[in-house]
Amino acid sequence: MVSTRANIFYQLEKEILHLQRFKPFQAGGVDGGLSIIKDAFPNAAFPTGAIHEFFTSANEDNTASFGFIAGIISSLMQCGAPSIWVSATTLIFPPALKHFGIDPHKMIFIQTKKPKDVLWTIEEALKCDSLCAVVGEIGEINLFESRRLQLAVEESRVTGFVVRKNPKNLATSFVTRWKIKSIASESSGIPGIGFPKWNVELLKVRNGKPGKWEMMWRNGKFEMEEGPRTTDHRPQEVGRRITEHGQQEDRMIV
Repeated sequence: MVSTRANIFYQLEKEILHLQRFKPFQAGGVDGGLSIIKDAFPNAAFPTGAIHEFFTSANEDNTASFGFIAGIISSLMQCGAPSIWVSATTLIFPPALKHFGIDPHKMIFIQTKKPKDVLWTIEEALKCDSLCAVVGEIGEINLFESRRLQLAVEESRVTGFVVRKNPKNLATSFVTRWKIKSIASESSGIPGIGFPKWNVELLKVRNGKPGKWEMMWRNGKFEMEEGPRTTDHRPQEVGRRITEHGQQEDRMIV
C-alpha cells in the first residue's frame, strides 16, 4: 500500500514537472556540474532551458557569482555551442575563463550602456537555439519582463543566468535564485594561489529544496568542503584594477 502511494506521488510529480517544461534528466547528460547537490533540484538534475537568478550586493559578490556561473557553463558548453555574456560593464577578464574550462573565443561578449538595451539583448539572445547559455547583468526587472525571458528559454531550451546587483523588485518568475559569496580559498600548495571557494546559497528553486553549501572549484569541477584544510585567507577570484578615471574597480581574475 505504501509502495503504491509512493508510485502515485512520483508519477504526479513527473506530470507536474512536465507541464512546467522540466525535461527528465538523461543518464550521461549535462548536469551543470552540480551533481554534488543534485537532490536540491527537481528530477535530481540542474534545470537547463530555464533562467537562474543571482543576487549580489557588491562588486566582489558579482565576481564570485561570475566564477560560479562560469563553472556551470563549462559543463553546459561541452555540447560545443557558444554562449553570450551581456552587460553594461567590463568586469570580466576573458582569459580567466580558461580556469573554468571555457575557451574565451567561444564566449561572445556584448556591452551596451542602457538598461533597456541590455534587457532587449538578453531576450533576443535567449531566443537563439544555437546558443548554449546566456549570461546577463541587469539591475531591475519586473515580473512581466522576467516572464518574457522565461518563455523565451522554454522555446529555445537555452539556459539563462541573470545577475542582479542590489535589486529592489524581488517578484520574478525565474526557476532558481542564488546568492554566492567568496570565502577563504583552499591552498593549492603554491604560496598566494588557492582554489576559488564560495558560500553557495540556493534561496529558492521551483519544485526543489533550497539549501546552503561551501563549495570550491578544483580539478576542473565543483567540490564540496570535506573538513578542515590549510587555507590561503584571500579570495582568489576577485582582483582590482585602476580605471581610466583613477578609481579602483573589482574584476574577475584567476
